[in-house]
Amino acid sequence: MIRILHAADLHLDSPFQGLSREKAVQRRGEQRQLLRRIADLAAREKADLVLLAGDLFDADEPYSETTRLLEQVLPAMGAPVFVAPGNHDWYGPRSPWARMDLGRNVHVFASEAVECVPLPALGVRVWGAAFSGKHRKPPLAGFHAEKEEGVTDVMVLHGEVGVPGSPYGAISEADIAGSGMDYIALGHVHACGGLRQAGDTFYAWPGCPEGRGFDETGVKGVLLVELDGDECRARAVPLGGRRYEALAVDLTDSADHVRSVLDAVGRDASRDVYRVTLTGQPERSPDLAAIRGALEGRFFALELRDETRLRKDVWDGREVLSLRGIFLAGLWKKYEAAQSDAERAQIELAARYGLAAMENGEEPPLA
Repeated sequence: MIRILHAADLHLDSPFQGLSREKAVQRRGEQRQLLRRIADLAAREKADLVLLAGDLFDADEPYSETTRLLEQVLPAMGAPVFVAPGNHDWYGPRSPWARMDLGRNVHVFASEAVECVPLPALGVRVWGAAFSGKHRKPPLAGFHAEKEEGVTDVMVLHGEVGVPGSPYGAISEADIAGSGMDYIALGHVHACGGLRQAGDTFYAWPGCPEGRGFDETGVKGVLLVELDGDECRARAVPLGGRRYEALAVDLTDSADHVRSVLDAVGRDASRDVYRVTLTGQPERSPDLAAIRGALEGRFFALELRDETRLRKDVWDGREVLSLRGIFLAGLWKKYEAAQSDAERAQIELAARYGLAAMENGEEPPLA
């Protein structure tokens, strides 16, 4: 059995736009510690291989603190480490990967052509390729590795699956099925896709190990993969970093807006970055200062948005001499003569849809 730790898309030194300068600096420092947590996990789980599928740093030139930490952590891992540079951390003669001293157990793929590194002691061949710029051609087009008896073939790549014509290393399921690989460790997609299979080849992308914005919400982590003959198992392992979360709070029926927001947050979120969006049609406008004050200190950072609309009485203006008034007055007579709550609800709904049509609205206004 071969045990693999598969990680990708760390995007170290991200700008963390939306945070204050001080908190952005703090977040970059914390983000670098992902490397140590990955190393600790590899040691704890006794990983035979560590596959890093690109975009380890976010920009062409990472901070010196980041390259120094990579030079410390990667060589110290107790397993062979293979890196397939992606579109953010692409490999070139003057790129950081070419300048770093990473030790003998770390192999950084340096060519867009697929290469092979045999590991006879493990009975494994590791295949991989790199981006040499921000875009690249399909890495697996026409590629096939002939099987060797008793040898497990794994590959590490940065690329985009199922998007024909993508400039980011387009890969098709047919390419994967024809590759001859037992497992392909992919990067580029920032959401964990779970273990998949094309032909006899298993493949997966772990997603980013920690969110950096509100398009990367929820728990993030890496994959632990076990290859045992024809079987493959993959387990997502959170790394325990800060989370980004987006929360919508409907204030339509809320008597106490502050309490409604606090109840919606619920969990201890003091380590996390939240976007709280107020929605619905309350009777009065929310007091943003009071809500922000009540939430102060409950998050690492908070973005508060007000998307509420004040509630309207659907029958307002039925006595005004206008098209709207005439329309509402006619329905109001039917409403007053209705014999049941269900009939009244039906008439009110008709009024709302009619008003929405008059106002060129997509939805009828709520009560």
